[in-house]
Amino acid sequence: MSLYKKNLGKIGENLASVYLQNNGFKILKKNFQTKLGEIDIIAFKDKTLYFIEVKTRSNLKKGAPYEAVNKYKIDHIIKASNFFILKSKFKDYKMKIVVISIIINNEKQIINFYDDLM
Repeated sequence: MSLYKKNLGKIGENLASVYLQNNGFKILKKNFQTKLGEIDIIAFKDKTLYFIEVKTRSNLKKGAPYEAVNKYKIDHIIKASNFFILKSKFKDYKMKIVVISIIINNEKQIINFYDDLM
């Protein structure tokens, strides 16, 4: 992965964190990694755990950011989220997998929240 893409991804994750906090979410973990997969952000709100994939792009040449989240990626998020739940105190919480899709260009940011991919 190029340094540009890595930096763009980090900027997107930071924007997503601010977006979530401004909308009443409490962030539990960032970049949660297991052998089963990685989750960009784990947050909770209203007795629901959110496992969040953040996709950031600077343009739409390769499609919208959320379009990069395919079945394969969702399967990895599900496996990693199940592992997280087994190791945590959140066993009685509902679970949602969501995507935060971010486009950053010319100092303008468009953030979309796509709820419940399961």
